Amino acid sequence: MLHRVRRTALAVLCAAAGPALAQAATPPDPLTDTLAAAAPALDREVLALATQALACAARHAGTAPRTLGVIDYSQPSTQPRLWVFDLHAQRLLFEEWVAHGRNTGQDRATRFSNQDGSYMSSLGGFLTEEPYVGHNGYSLRLRGLEPGFNDRARERAIVIHGAPYVSQDLIRSQGRLGRSLGCPAVRPAIARALIDTIRDGAFLFAYYPDPAWLAGSPLLAPDCGEPDARLAAHGTGARHAAAN
Repeated sequence: MLHRVRRTALAVLCAAAGPALAQAATPPDPLTDTLAAAAPALDREVLALATQALACAARHAGTAPRTLGVIDYSQPSTQPRLWVFDLHAQRLLFEEWVAHGRNTGQDRATRFSNQDGSYMSSLGGFLTEEPYVGHNGYSLRLRGLEPGFNDRARERAIVIHGAPYVSQDLIRSQGRLGRSLGCPAVRPAIARALIDTIRDGAFLFAYYPDPAWLAGSPLLAPDCGEPDARLAAHGTGARHAAAN
């Protein structure tokens, strides 16, 4: 039932946003088919958007990421909503809980931001960069590819890290996961393995049916962000990465 509701909502958004979004949600490709079979709990239309954004990001980068991560923030935090795929073997590697930002919502995410100090999660496509050891232990830096939506991720220290508030115990005691300061935090038990799997050039796609992002994302545009080259890989995001 939930999947049907999400599909209906996405269809309405497609109609409202016009040809650009309509094209973003059209016919599945063979990669989508294979990955959907490997992860039946992942909404197929969300996965189709992720593979479209992946192809666009790879086109701009000139290289093909070896792994794809998909976060579906339209699902509650009590459900596994992070999937990681090996794109070469076309198989599922991880299906995990992931936390959202403190001001993004309670159990369900509702608000997103690109602003420093917002304590909200960001939407869109990211490339993973280098791991490091910081306040939250072993962590992974992310570079946002979408100006206005996530291109301040590195500046904001939006990283993947393990957190004790991502646990079944927290779900039992408070009916939701704990929340981060905007980072997609995961279980400590799998954090290192997940980070080492997706470090240095994986593509991560964070989804929510937000009309402004769906209509304005260069990764979901019919022209893949060209000819105006809106991708942050060629703009502010690259400068932020170099500066940090």
